[in-house]
Amino acid sequence: MTVGLVLLLAGASGCVHVAHKEHLVAVPPYAVETLAKSTRSWDAALLPPYPSGQPEVTLLRITIPPGTRLPLHHHPVINAGVLLEGQLTVIAEHGKRLELKAGDALVELVTTPHYGINEGTSPAVIIVFYAGTEGAPYTKVTH
Repeated sequence: MTVGLVLLLAGASGCVHVAHKEHLVAVPPYAVETLAKSTRSWDAALLPPYPSGQPEVTLLRITIPPGTRLPLHHHPVINAGVLLEGQLTVIAEHGKRLELKAGDALVELVTTPHYGINEGTSPAVIIVFYAGTEGAPYTKVTH
């Protein structure tokens, strides 16, 4: 691939790229914003160690209609999300609540039962990243 073609294709992404000795280096304009970084979940509980075994990453886009309450559940793995649209309330079994609006990020509860409810008038859309192990569940409904 020629440098000219690389620059043409890269320019379509909004960044200018410089090719030198087969390496691409992004040159501004771009921005990096940390949405969440923590050793604790949103209720201040310390996150557990990562499990052993083959890592498996899962990234979900979840759409929750207005007026919907999710079942009580827990996550056996570390996960984090960003609410893209709408509003969402997360309520832990121990009583703590977290109110989210579009653009808010959260480091989710691990092993603590909780549920989400969309009390808004539009769908709540959230992207959630799970850092688990191959074949293991990332969510379990609590009975």
